[in-house]
Amino acid sequence: MITLLRKLFIKDYKNVNNPKVRERHGILAALGGVFINLLLFTFKLIIGLLTVSMSIISDALNNLTDLFSCFVNLFGFKIASKPADKEHPYGHERVEYIAGMIVSFIIVAVAILLGYTSIMKLIQHDSELDFSNSTWAFVILGGAILAKLLLGFFYYGIGKAINSVTLKASMQDSLNDVLCTSAVLIATIIQFFFRELWWLDPAMSIVVALFILYSGVKMIFETASPLIGLTPDSEFVKTILDDIRSRDGVLGIHDLVIHSYGPTKVFITIHVEVDGYSDMFVAHDIIDNIEDEISHKYGVELTIHMDPIDTKNKEIPLLKEKITSILEGIDKDIKFHDLRLVAGPSHTNILFDVVVPPNTKINIDELSKKVVESVDHLNKCYHCIIKIDQNYLD
Repeated sequence: MITLLRKLFIKDYKNVNNPKVRERHGILAALGGVFINLLLFTFKLIIGLLTVSMSIISDALNNLTDLFSCFVNLFGFKIASKPADKEHPYGHERVEYIAGMIVSFIIVAVAILLGYTSIMKLIQHDSELDFSNSTWAFVILGGAILAKLLLGFFYYGIGKAINSVTLKASMQDSLNDVLCTSAVLIATIIQFFFRELWWLDPAMSIVVALFILYSGVKMIFETASPLIGLTPDSEFVKTILDDIRSRDGVLGIHDLVIHSYGPTKVFITIHVEVDGYSDMFVAHDIIDNIEDEISHKYGVELTIHMDPIDTKNKEIPLLKEKITSILEGIDKDIKFHDLRLVAGPSHTNILFDVVVPPNTKINIDELSKKVVESVDHLNKCYHCIIKIDQNYLD
């Protein structure tokens, strides 16, 4: 069904790396959310006022926040699709995350207000329901559960298609609404048969408020993380690295850096090792082809730094084994690259970069001192010079 809707309303719907196609997906999802949430808010508010049920009114206001969320998402996708300009050379796609964060704060504010109102009703013993319209209340709440469940799957399908953090958060919010409305429906049915349980309605309203608060706080973290900077998806990284390694002329790779400026604005830089004795014009052509093919294949902006490797120095392979042994003796996850030997009249400089794993507890100064001393002891003519790199990928 979701694929059918995408075919009907989105031209070239499979090209999700295209900003315009992505925008149309976001607009489709937002308009679907506006329609459903507007209906649910209207019917729930009416039946909540008729039954004087604080929990149903709270649930209606929860749908109102979802309606606001849809409008903010609509605005966010529209702005995010704008092309890069002089002030924003990397585009505007992060606006999508900002829109999601604005929605999150609105949700938190509504949750606090609902919680306060419900607690005051509980304290004041002010909660007597009118069950003259109970049948309509049960029908509307049951229909709302089904509608929100379908909307959640709709968000999930669109969000998965374009890898949208915002729509995935909206999907989770819809599933939370299903739980909230189910709880309200159960509480209303119980009160219909046991009228003396006056406290159940405001108590359930507090539970709904807590659900909304949890959803809002969770969404704040989910939308803040891409703005701060997330670790790239490990499968995505592995796929690209394996692809580059498989190319003719590539001897090794290191110093991968990935910057994300939005779901389709990913910039990658990497060092690729080539034979230093090969024709540099040919090697440069190979690098240019890799940049172009990888960029188009994965929808990224790839920049490669070409590192020439001394493939004729027989001392280098032996030294690599010894340095590997030294580093594994300290920590098996420590790696190194860019090994170079620069011979002089009195000594030979041994230069390489040491890469420490993420979240390491190793003292960098102590590590550097230990590695330098260990390499210098291999040969009295060696003078070790290292640079410590931090690996930010798992």
